[in-house]
Formats: sequence, C-alpha cells, structure tokens
Amino acid sequence: MGDEKESITVAELSDGPPTGTTPDRSVDLPVVEILTGRGFVTGKSGSGKSNTASVIAENLLDAGFGILIVDIDGEYYGLKEEYEILHVGADEECDIQVTTEHAGKIASLALEQNVPIILDVSSFLDEDEAETLLTEVSKQLFAKEKKLKQPFLMLVEEVHEWIPEKGSVTEAGKMLIKIGKRGRKHGLGMVGISQRPADVKKDFITQCDWLVWHRLTWNNDTKVVSRILGSEYAEAVEDLGDGEAFMMNDWTERVQRVQFHRKQTFDAGATPGLEDVDRPDLKSVSSDLVSELEAISEQKQRTEDRVQELREQLDERNSRIAELETELQDARDMSRMADQFVDALLDTVKGVNPGRTEQERMRERRRLSTGDPPVDEAGDSSVADAPAEESNGSAADGESALQPTPDSGELARTEADGAATATTTTSFFDGPPGGDGAAEVGGDRNGWGDGADDGDVAAAMATVGDEDRAVDGESGDAAGVDIASWPGEMPPDEEALVEQLRQAIDTMPPKTCGMLRYYRAEGPAKPLDAFFAGGGDGDRTSAYAHNRTLRTHGYIEHVGRGYYDYCLSDLVEAEASRQHDAEERDALVAAVEAAFLN
Repeated sequence: MGDEKESITVAELSDGPPTGTTPDRSVDLPVVEILTGRGFVTGKSGSGKSNTASVIAENLLDAGFGILIVDIDGEYYGLKEEYEILHVGADEECDIQVTTEHAGKIASLALEQNVPIILDVSSFLDEDEAETLLTEVSKQLFAKEKKLKQPFLMLVEEVHEWIPEKGSVTEAGKMLIKIGKRGRKHGLGMVGISQRPADVKKDFITQCDWLVWHRLTWNNDTKVVSRILGSEYAEAVEDLGDGEAFMMNDWTERVQRVQFHRKQTFDAGATPGLEDVDRPDLKSVSSDLVSELEAISEQKQRTEDRVQELREQLDERNSRIAELETELQDARDMSRMADQFVDALLDTVKGVNPGRTEQERMRERRRLSTGDPPVDEAGDSSVADAPAEESNGSAADGESALQPTPDSGELARTEADGAATATTTTSFFDGPPGGDGAAEVGGDRNGWGDGADDGDVAAAMATVGDEDRAVDGESGDAAGVDIASWPGEMPPDEEALVEQLRQAIDTMPPKTCGMLRYYRAEGPAKPLDAFFAGGGDGDRTSAYAHNRTLRTHGYIEHVGRGYYDYCLSDLVEAEASRQHDAEERDALVAAVEAAFLN
C-alpha cells in the first residue's frame, strides 16, 4: 500500500479567463477521491489529455498506490522507464502474453500484491478477444474488491469505445458502467479518457466526481461543455493551450483553469517526427510475477495441445468409421449380388420357373410325388395320365409321360438296368418321394440312384452355399421315415406333406438345420447369430447362403431390420390339403420338426 499520502500535486493554476484566480498556485488532488471516485478527462488529439492521465498515474505510483491502465493505443509502456509496472497483452513487446485464462491472476496481482499493471489491448489483432479479456479482468477486479475494499484506480483510455452515447453497449462496456456506478462503495475507482466527449454516454459523464476539459473545437463537443460547465466555458475551451484545462470537482465545487505538469517518463504517445527517437531502457518486473502468469500460460498450452490431440484422434476415428461404413455398404452390395447369383444358379440347376413362389414349387413337388396330374388356375386337370410304353428296353417315343419339361423345376435322371429303363423325377431339396412308392417311380429312395457319386452330391450342395455338407462327406442320402413314430394325432391324408417336408429338411446340411433349430428356439434373430449357433463361423457370405436356403423353402421369413423368424407352422397350414384345427395343425408341425429336433 502507499505511504499514507493524502494528496498529489498534478498542476498549477493558470492565469487565463474566466476564473480570475491567482497564477502559480499548485493544484492538489485528494488521493482517496481519485482512487475510489469517478473521473473523466477529455480533449482533442494533442491537447494534453494523455499527458494528464500519465501525470496522475506517475504521482500515484510514486506514492505506492495500485493502478491498472487499460491501454487501447499502446502509449503507456513509457511508464516502465521509471516504474516496475507489469505490461501484459498479446505481442512480444509485453512482459507476457495473456488471455482470458489469466484474468483472475491479473486481478489478484493488482489487488492482493499491489502490482501496477498496463493491460495493453492494442496488441490484440482480434477485437473480440481484447474485449473479452477486458470484461473478465473488470469482473475479477469488481468481485475481489467486494472483499478486500482497498482503494484502487482503473484508468480506461478511449472510453467512448466501450460506453458509447449511441449504439449498443458491449459486455465490457456494461461492466465498466457497473464499476462506475457501484465500484466506489467497494473502493474501486475509475477514470475514463476520451477525445470526443459527445460520443461518451452522458450517464457516465454526469455521474463523475471530477472532470478535466482540455482543448475542444468540434461543435458537438463544445455543446457538452456548455451543458455541464456553462455557456461561458464553451468558447473558452477552444482557446486552451497544450496541457491547459478546466478542472471541475466535487470537493472544491468550482471550476479551475489549470496547467498540468509534464510527465516525467518516456512519452510513447507523442506524434512521431523526422528526428530519431531513442527508446529508453525499461525496467523489468520481478521474474516471480511473470512466472506465476507463465504457469497459467503453460497449463493453457497443455490443455490446448491435449484438445488438439483429441480432435485429431476424433478425426482419425471418424475417417475410419466412414471407411468401415463404405466397406459395409460394399459388403451388402456384394451380398445382394451373391444372393442374386445363387438364385440364378438354383434356377439353372433346378430348371425352376422364376415366377413361381416357394409354395407353388412345393405343391408341384407334392403332385409329382403322388402322381397327381397338374391343375390349372381353374382347378381342372390340364394333363391326362399317359402310361409309358416300353419297347425293347426303351420308352415310347424315347420319353416317359412323367418326364418334366426343362422349365418344370424338376430334375430327371434315367438309370438303365439291363433292358429295362425307369425314369425318376425329384426336386433337389425334396429328398426321396416317400415310402414304398419310391420304388414304383424308379430309382432308390433318395432319388440320386445307387450309383450316385458323393463328389457329385458335394458339388451340388456347394452350388447353394451348403459347403459344409460336402466337406463333411455327406452324400445327401435320407434315412427312411417311420410314419407310425410321428407324435400327435396326425390326419392320415397329410402323410405325404409331412414326409416331403421332413425329407427336405433331412437333406439340408447340419449348419442349416442348426440355424432352423436356433430360429425355432430364440424367435426373431439375425442370420449371423443363427449361423454361429448352428455351428458356423463368422463368415457373413456363408451365413446368408444358408439363411437363404431356409427362407426360400418357407421355413423362416424376414420380419424387418435384418431379423428373420421361424414360420414352419404357417408353411404347414398353407400347404395342407385341407383346413385343420389347432390340434391337428400342431401335430403336423411336430411331425415335421422331428426331422431336425431329434
């Protein structure tokens, strides 16, 4: 704190009108009134207003009082020629570069450690950043002074920039107005400096305890003088000399014409001339003060570096996500292409009419297994039974009446046994036609013939993605079905349907059957989960190939969002030759399920 000096001498009385006072008389200002009050210093450029502010600052610094100068033009660093004052801002001319993170520490140094500070906002290229810093420092000073209550002066250059008469007031301006109105009771004073009094908010000027009017020539500015001092001063203010001013204050309650002293430190705000200017040596502040602010800067830098690192990691991950999404979409496209390829391959191998549904295909297989004639849309028989004629080991005209056309969806296989020829017709997934009736049609029970090579069966299975059966070495032979062992009371007329479904399921690869068991037990699920539970691996292509087998046969159905559900009950009900009650239908379903649950 200071040396308890009660006043400072800043000027001498002038002999000019209209005061008529005695010249060469010193003018003193009470320290407490200056530190805690509200002041306003104005005058056109070159009239001496900044000199007056510097003289007041030098006298307060000489007495050891605290002060913070908001420098908007970078002209107060000259005080460092004589005083250890901390110069903070945004460029290398300052003792340290600061940001809003330093606001609290700046206020603490100024109030708690009595460190004089120049807040150089002229060094900020971003005006918004400068305003934010001033706002935060002002808030911190106001908040801390509410507790400390020690006299402290805040000197603000070009105050019209912050609290203009016209236009909106920024957050910094609102905070300065708050200090002007309420800071006095906490010990926080403020003096505003401006070369255009007409541009400064009148509420601030009229609330000031002391005012200094240097030379003014603009009509709008002299009008302000006339309203506050009186019309007799409006013309006189235009004739004031450099450093000369009219001073008005509450403690003398009169207007004095005074000549302010010249500042003792380097005049950094003087207009440059042609002569060389030697910049003086400036005092350095304590390294401890700078280190406290540097610690904040280092912490801020570490935080910024960490934030930047996290942003880079986020960008990398977002980029990777985009790549994976692209790969996933490509995989989906490939999966759809594979499904289309499998469909086309199945149709080629089986000769299936692409327009038929799976239910229509199943009905056709049942008709062929029972020997019924085909039925048209009207329900009439379209093909008459035509017995085959044999002649010297060959059928009449070389073909049997049961031999399907290429687009019937069925495969024909002819086996020679001596001079006799028998023709067997079956679907790839139908398995054996069933019961002893298989011998009547011809061939063995599984429809492939005793001479079928296991490699041929493996190749056929691989065509529809059932590669695991080929690897396991299974030939596709189906065991005989014991109708009497089926559970429930099954309608006798549906034995052919149940046996056909059982045989079709029994010829499927183990993994496909495992998937069907999973769908039955778990309900709606995704193909990859069902495939894994059925003994498969994580291969998506294989999973969907097996899944497609189940879907195209009508054992499962797509229920949305990539999920499939077990629907064998619906299939049985749709394929049954007549309507059944719930008990009979359940018996049919249970009989079919015995093919893959046992």
